[in-house]
Amino acid sequence: MISYVIPALNEEGSIGEVIKRIRNIDSSGEIIVVDSDSTDRTAQIAKSMGAIVVNESRKGYGLAYKKGFAAATGDIIATLDADGTYPPEKVPDLLREIEKGYDFVTGERLKLASDEAMIPMHRVGNLILNIFTRLLFFVDIKDSQSGMWVFKSDVLKKISPNGEGMEFSEEIKIRAAAQLCYIEIPIKYERRMGEKKLRPWKDGIKNLLFLIKLRIKGGIRTKHAKCSRS
Repeated sequence: MISYVIPALNEEGSIGEVIKRIRNIDSSGEIIVVDSDSTDRTAQIAKSMGAIVVNESRKGYGLAYKKGFAAATGDIIATLDADGTYPPEKVPDLLREIEKGYDFVTGERLKLASDEAMIPMHRVGNLILNIFTRLLFFVDIKDSQSGMWVFKSDVLKKISPNGEGMEFSEEIKIRAAAQLCYIEIPIKYERRMGEKKLRPWKDGIKNLLFLIKLRIKGGIRTKHAKCSRS
């Protein structure tokens, strides 16, 4: 079974559509919406559509994911954003890579994202973070900030990501690429529904500093795992 983990904060305008799109491709998967004290109807809408809603009152992208992962019971975990930017319809393609023998598959947005969905400033910021990621950790990661992943649930015990904020996204991929069988698959990145919550400069600088601290702290050894793919 697949557990779909979706962090959400005031996404009443899009969460229903995201859940509907998941159900169109998977009628039996477990959908977990991690609500970070939304002040709108996000939680109510998710519950009315059959999703499991867990609350994480502490603000933080990584904290939300950790709460969702702890609640997931599937042997495969897929992550999506509640704003509709990531295509649930692409999950089966990422899942096929898991079936081939990969441990962690992530959606790579940069090739297919339109300028409307990802403005030039965001592209430049992603490029800078991707370059630092490759230089500091010697991993082949093309999109360190993507939030769409499919992976075997047991890999979490092997990589143990620690980040609590937006930096969680780059950390989990660095650890997976350094230690496990990892691959990126191009996906279409769509324009978000509702209000933007990303703080480009603040989050970008915070993520860059996190990369430097993670490198100095050490603890990530590149193993380049051999993939037993079929």
